[in-house]
Amino acid sequence: MLRISQLNLHPGHSPEELTDKICKSLRIRRADLLNYEIQKQSIDARKKPDIFFSYTVDVKVKDERQVLRKSRGRAAKTDRISYQLPSSGTVPLVYRPIIVGSGPAGLFCGYLLAKSGYAPVILERGNPVEERLKDVEEFWKTGNLNLSSNVQFGEGGAGTFSDGKLNTLVKDKKGRSRFVLQTFVDHGAPADILYEQKPHIGTDILTDIVKNMRHSIRNMGGEFRFQSQMTDIKMKNISRVDGKHDEIAKCIGSVVLDSGEEIDTNVCVLALGHSARDTFQMLYARQIPMEAKSFAVGVRIEHPQSMITRSQYGKTTYSGLPAASYKLTAKLKNKRGAYTFCMCPGGYVVNASSEEKRLAVNGMSYHQRDGINANSAVVVTVTPEDYKSTGPLSGIEFQRMLEECAYKEGKGRVPVQCFEDFRKNRPTVKLGNVVPQIKGDFTLANVRKIFPKELGDSLEEGILLMDDKIHGFAEADAVLSGVESRTSSPVKILRGPDFESTVSGLYPCGEGAGYAGGITSAAMDGIKTAEAIIKKYSQKLNITAPVHEF
Repeated sequence: MLRISQLNLHPGHSPEELTDKICKSLRIRRADLLNYEIQKQSIDARKKPDIFFSYTVDVKVKDERQVLRKSRGRAAKTDRISYQLPSSGTVPLVYRPIIVGSGPAGLFCGYLLAKSGYAPVILERGNPVEERLKDVEEFWKTGNLNLSSNVQFGEGGAGTFSDGKLNTLVKDKKGRSRFVLQTFVDHGAPADILYEQKPHIGTDILTDIVKNMRHSIRNMGGEFRFQSQMTDIKMKNISRVDGKHDEIAKCIGSVVLDSGEEIDTNVCVLALGHSARDTFQMLYARQIPMEAKSFAVGVRIEHPQSMITRSQYGKTTYSGLPAASYKLTAKLKNKRGAYTFCMCPGGYVVNASSEEKRLAVNGMSYHQRDGINANSAVVVTVTPEDYKSTGPLSGIEFQRMLEECAYKEGKGRVPVQCFEDFRKNRPTVKLGNVVPQIKGDFTLANVRKIFPKELGDSLEEGILLMDDKIHGFAEADAVLSGVESRTSSPVKILRGPDFESTVSGLYPCGEGAGYAGGITSAAMDGIKTAEAIIKKYSQKLNITAPVHEF
């Protein structure tokens, strides 16, 4: 198989034009091209408004050796990396593995374990995604918050109500990232996510994919238990012999649910998600090693999508271009970093609260990204030095403090403010030419009051600096809403190179445990965790308990 890069065509081109471009690049006739597969499609807007789609493709031809010789360096041989499941270990597994959480990490860990014959039980405090959609819509419409089924909790995790971005910076030498994307395609995602430079799904399609993955896991022997929150873990002592010394160590014995039911297990995967604050508190009380970590906080900023598209593409006349996106960074005078996060072209700001009298926002898009506004989080980094308390849970308390301020400032609704008023630290009393696109009630307010002075000043400076890269980014009428506080987990649950905690059989996993930062990276960490379990344990289970359908 041969790979060709930098095949440039204008947007709106036909498949035949790409075929002709491949043949011309390889200097072959069409009859000599057996087939091709797009590996990457990116947008080249460096000479806007003259914009190209740039392709990397893998091709099969009749006489590969001769074609390679004639291509004069335009093509190179390539070997595909195919993801391979590891072989099973030998340690007896008496009970079924428990996975706590059904976000991307939990789903993919469960998918791999079920595929390998381990019949996992996935516990989810919230509802199945079909019912969760109704719970979230009800909250946005009436303000009635379901504490266990909302934007943060429920099947699919927090990423279900986001833009559904699938790009990741995680290095991948074993094909895990491609496996994640292919699994999504196999369960209903469009095939173009396999090659787009910045693939995304959107909330409307992602919800169906999550449901389809649930069905696959069940068909392979896995079990889902919804409205089943883990409220405690029980451990037992084991004797370990390292050849020289005997020692007493702890291992997982069982998990306790909010119903009072206790489930015995050898393996418990903590795929909690970044908002499982009560679970973090319980684990801390049980002396599970963890530490506070840095994260970022800030606001959502909205601009007309037409302005962003014009800035990124110029006055182009091409059809077929997606809604333009951006990613901006700025170095501040106080040495903090400011950056945009989770940019949603044609998207919506959403009330993403999960606790009473505390308010957080996020961004989401549907697959078409056809809303009138673009939004993204503009955030600044915070470290344990910023938290007013100490200890592993100090970042959670810092989040809660900001969210309580946001709730009070908006009187229970999402507070919004024009950027000019944010700069002058005064409440907005009238909107300008940007109409907020928000899921849930909002109100005009003073968003800057939510933040300590240094963070408010940092956000202002960051937005002004970003205007150098996108003119109009700091326009007076740009709408800010707050507070964006759930960018990543403020806690890291420590684990070793074998993916286990110091408690044997306890596997911290995914974004909530501090090991991922998005849908794809969380899914990949779920895969790595499943691999660690498969390598250690035998898949031969003695399952005596019945399989429940909840």
